[in-house]
Amino acid sequence: MTGESSSIDSTRPSIARVYDYLLGGKDNYAVDREIGDVFKRDLPGSVAIAFANRAALTRAVREIVTTSGVRQFIDLGSGLPTADNVHQVAQRTAPETRVVYVDTDPQVLVHGRALLEENDRTRVVPVDVRDREGIRDHPDTRELIDFDRPVAVMFSAILHHVNDEEDPAGIVRHWRDRVPSGSYFFVSHFRSGNNAETAEAEKVLQQTFGRGRWRTDTEIEALLDGLEILEPGIVPAPLWRPGTGGDPQHLGAERELTVWERLIAAGMARKP
Repeated sequence: MTGESSSIDSTRPSIARVYDYLLGGKDNYAVDREIGDVFKRDLPGSVAIAFANRAALTRAVREIVTTSGVRQFIDLGSGLPTADNVHQVAQRTAPETRVVYVDTDPQVLVHGRALLEENDRTRVVPVDVRDREGIRDHPDTRELIDFDRPVAVMFSAILHHVNDEEDPAGIVRHWRDRVPSGSYFFVSHFRSGNNAETAEAEKVLQQTFGRGRWRTDTEIEALLDGLEILEPGIVPAPLWRPGTGGDPQHLGAERELTVWERLIAAGMARKP
């Protein structure tokens, strides 16, 4: 969330690296694993949040490229590369798809650029998600994204790291007002459960990073004001179009979700 650093600080935890650890990745340090282990030990079901979120993002990307003509994505707060990144999912179906990843974590930038150096339709832009014009005006964004054509703007697990006073709705509104009709918006977000699990998870994030804001379904929906929210609306991530696009996982409609799986919501909207 902060400006780009010239070096990786292995003594301070990183949101991206903690998330990587929870997903079973190896791009993390002892300080990140210490925080991740708090979730694994004290909130053992919380690991399901990371997997449910990632699966919903994958389904959303696949849904967009298979059901629309949108062939350009901006992934805000993209995090460390995993097995199924936005460009990989999209380009399997539509190789011409162009993707701009936006993140400022130094390790994300190092790994992202190494992964993408052979892909001329993908860029990593080192700008804070709150710096709206900085992202849009960055040379790499300008090179890859044609803002006269529809764009898919992905807010996967990033807006809950934007505090209320930093105007998360304003960030979405900025992009809404600068992309044409037919553009898509995907949001996944920590979802208030009004229970002990929500309170404890929020407390850990706030104490560690000084940010992390759980919001209700109504508050998450309000972030997409002025857009047409598509079916099934704002729902727990495993219930967002489960099993679509050849994805057999998270068939939430066929089983009872855990309290943890209900703590991450997902939704997609389209600009009329």
